[in-house]
Amino acid sequence: MPQYLSPGVYVEYVPPASLPVAGVATSVAGFIGVVADNVTMPEQPGQFQKDDEGNLVLDDEGNPVPAPYERATAGEPTLITSWEEFKTRFGDFQEGNKILAHAVYGFFFNGGSRCYVLRVAAATEIDNPAEELEKFETVDEITIVAVPGAISDIQHTAIIAHCANMGDRVAVLDGDQTKEPSDVENIRPVGRSQQASYAAIYYPWIKVFDPVSNAPDTLPPSGHLAGIYARNDATRGVFKAPANEVIVNALDVSRPISKAQQDGLNPEGINVIRSFKGTIKVWGARTMADDANADFRYVSTRRYFNYLQESIDDGTQFAVFEPNNLALWQRIKRTVGDFLLNEWRDGALFGETPEQAFFVKCDAETNPKEVRELGQVVALIGVAIVKPAEFVIFRIQQTAGE
Repeated sequence: MPQYLSPGVYVEYVPPASLPVAGVATSVAGFIGVVADNVTMPEQPGQFQKDDEGNLVLDDEGNPVPAPYERATAGEPTLITSWEEFKTRFGDFQEGNKILAHAVYGFFFNGGSRCYVLRVAAATEIDNPAEELEKFETVDEITIVAVPGAISDIQHTAIIAHCANMGDRVAVLDGDQTKEPSDVENIRPVGRSQQASYAAIYYPWIKVFDPVSNAPDTLPPSGHLAGIYARNDATRGVFKAPANEVIVNALDVSRPISKAQQDGLNPEGINVIRSFKGTIKVWGARTMADDANADFRYVSTRRYFNYLQESIDDGTQFAVFEPNNLALWQRIKRTVGDFLLNEWRDGALFGETPEQAFFVKCDAETNPKEVRELGQVVALIGVAIVKPAEFVIFRIQQTAGE
């Protein structure tokens, strides 16, 4: 307590009992793809090659040879924050990195701002990407995972398992665009399940301009979709479904899908990309959850729940090693309640009042003696998450003249 020596008004800083819960980032992507060892790297401005003795390497005309950027190490996640930075680590568009480069370009072009990229030297190395996905386990901020162009059941199973086991991220999968719309089992080779609620699959592929061939090319949409997730999070919020959104940079779809064809795909958890008067849009918002796990039928619900869980977990770390008593319970309840109140005010939770939208219970009932003796403090939290209006129904009544 400071000592005051003369009359006057003094202002003191009083630290809060606990810091408010801060929402975690939701739009950091993790990409795995092929960048061959022979990919040409761009030149570093003002840097020149040197020999083993430190002397400049000269060309036939006696000019210093520019030094290229160093290619990113295979098998290591690399943080990338712009398309220009990607080029300095993995090269510009070329055959040796084509699918990955277009995916990352589509991510940034559609609104993404941060991603981790892990390269492999050959496509056979990700026939089963489980080992590469393990490298993402140490990168806590990743919330979206994609292996652009991966369409096999082994690949999808590994990606889904990684996201479900981590519990804080979702997979954006590419459906097999060579299959007919009626061939659901091959478009989506992994069945719907509780674990698959951590994944969303998109079909068909999209056509984009390829600067290598100087012509349109058909490529997987997962990178562009990850960018749309990020754009949607920034402009509307993670609770809003990333659907009815324009895919920027897409020229067309690889095959047109009619409404009748989509009627057979949507219930199977296959999100369709469609062309509406030349505008390419994402026209689906579902995960691959089965009917027994309908609470997580929608991408927005799955991602928003992940966001709540991670944010509350991070924001209540103050409770570790605190005395497990009434004061701690009230502090947890107040901290989480304030966070959820702000979420409700932002429109993420459903209800006319906060009481209808959420509850937080942390008391002697949730923390009986046997729980406290285990060194645990338990809070029961319930939320009414806003669901997307997937089917908009208009009831029209006309009055016939007499």
